[in-house]
Amino acid sequence: MDTTPDPQAVLRQVFGYEQFRPLQGDIIHEVVAGGNALVLMPTGGGKSLCYQVPALVRPGTAIVVSPLIALMQDQVTALRQLGVRAAFLNSSMDYEQARDTESALLNGDLDLLYCAPERLLQPRTLGLLHQSALSLFAIDEAHCVSQWGHDFRADYLGLDILAREFPAVPRIALTATADERTRKEIAERLSLTDARHFVSGFDRPNIQYRIAPKTNANSQLVDFIKTEHNGDAGIVYCLSRNKVEATARLLRDKGLTALPYHAGLPAEQRAAHQERFLREDGVIVVATIAFGMGIDKPDVRFVAHMDLPKSLESYYQETGRAGRDGNPSTAWMVYGLQDVIKLRQMLEGSMGSDQFKRVERQKMDAMLGLCEVTSCRRQALLRYFGDTLETPCGNCDTCLTPPETWDGTVAVQKALSCVFRTGQRFGVSYLIDVLRGSENDRIRQFGHHEVSTYGIGKDLTVNEWKSVFRQLVANGYLRADPDGYGALQLTESCRPLLQGKQAVELRKDPAVKKSAGRSGSRSGSAVRAQITDHDGWEVLRACRKELADKQGVPPYVIFHDTTLFDMLERKPATLEELAEVSGVGSAKLEKYGETFLQAIAQLG
Repeated sequence: MDTTPDPQAVLRQVFGYEQFRPLQGDIIHEVVAGGNALVLMPTGGGKSLCYQVPALVRPGTAIVVSPLIALMQDQVTALRQLGVRAAFLNSSMDYEQARDTESALLNGDLDLLYCAPERLLQPRTLGLLHQSALSLFAIDEAHCVSQWGHDFRADYLGLDILAREFPAVPRIALTATADERTRKEIAERLSLTDARHFVSGFDRPNIQYRIAPKTNANSQLVDFIKTEHNGDAGIVYCLSRNKVEATARLLRDKGLTALPYHAGLPAEQRAAHQERFLREDGVIVVATIAFGMGIDKPDVRFVAHMDLPKSLESYYQETGRAGRDGNPSTAWMVYGLQDVIKLRQMLEGSMGSDQFKRVERQKMDAMLGLCEVTSCRRQALLRYFGDTLETPCGNCDTCLTPPETWDGTVAVQKALSCVFRTGQRFGVSYLIDVLRGSENDRIRQFGHHEVSTYGIGKDLTVNEWKSVFRQLVANGYLRADPDGYGALQLTESCRPLLQGKQAVELRKDPAVKKSAGRSGSRSGSAVRAQITDHDGWEVLRACRKELADKQGVPPYVIFHDTTLFDMLERKPATLEELAEVSGVGSAKLEKYGETFLQAIAQLG
């Protein structure tokens, strides 16, 4: 008689969900049957269940390879709340803790064991695994194995040993962000070329994508947060540590709870700031890209970029940290000409090979293309990852407020001619001064008041000329001097423009105005108001917070916001009725059921 648990029953009893999401069921059945799998699924799409459910169905312990200590600890904490026997092995443990965990593995007392790749590859750990009953290997954040990926980790390259030393143990590799080249490399490096590949759609329809020209970035950011996301949790990304510190100070001065996070801070301070972000409501983290991988907080309502990411993979992964609970969220970014110049200079000045630079250049061009596109941004983003959206999304800025374009052919010829006439040795501010006929000593000193392009651009404002130059650099007609002085130089592709053989349509930057809240029907603040204005919301949230504080865990580990809201909608009066609420599994029902029923009963 087969006593193997049914995956659907595990989903219901342990995790409290009625049915699998698209592809989840197929992936789980493949791994349960002993097959290998490569899974590409967007952040918030339910990747973890694809190995957690098989781990509870198959006999033995599942070994989960994870790149970050914080991610392991979060997942283990959440699993233990569900009554799952989970643990981790990493450098944060002392000798006795590690020994106890190893003993639990050998004795078959664990369902899942999380381990960093460098720890897994140690001879001692491999020896332990050979002595243990293993159900599967799950390789999370599998794009870390790819040198073309955006989070390359050299330790991941050694994971091909799993296929050789444990050929009978199924392996599942999972990632949220990988273009076709990266997927191919993951499959080759992890010996998964013969595995079934499961590629879920990349679309995150609850995220509204918005990109605006940078005018006064600080004011734009404060206006955006205050108007649309006041009191919400969010992440603000900046390129440099100094900018992180300055932006966090700015937001605090404006009455917001904002904490800096970058590699230059002491480890204890970084950990404390991350902890506050996870456990408190309405905390904003201002960070370099050092922050975020493995952050499992479901109610991040916005991700803002103050600088341009270097690739669409980075942009997609970072913005994907918003709205993991499926509720409306915003991916907001401002960018300008200096961002483009800085990134191009960093790339050209890097020590990478010509092939590396060529690939990175293509990635950067795709990122810039998304910024300057005049059609649906979501369609452009999904197309990059090989996904399609048949009709415009209606939930990005270019859909909600279609940008105007204008015939920039003459302006472009003037701009390119000015770059040529001044010797390709000057930056954008100087070039605009020449075009607009400014009377300053520097122009006279270089004799550029006598060139033919002097004063021929008075018909456009300074900001309009900045927009022209930004789009010329973004589209590869001009390049920044790689020596780092910001001088603009002509590229070969600009020749037909200069010769008048090619017309150019340019995007017209929208007039800068105070934000009036989110456009369209998917307003994050409207949904938040709908929830928070509901009778009893604060009662249930206080109940959750008290339980979380007693155990030293983030509130969402007890129950997600969506589960609390479902409780308010259903108003269960018995444990049986509470068991029907989404996200309430048997372990949480036993631990917290009576407490929440009492809180709900108070609501009348």
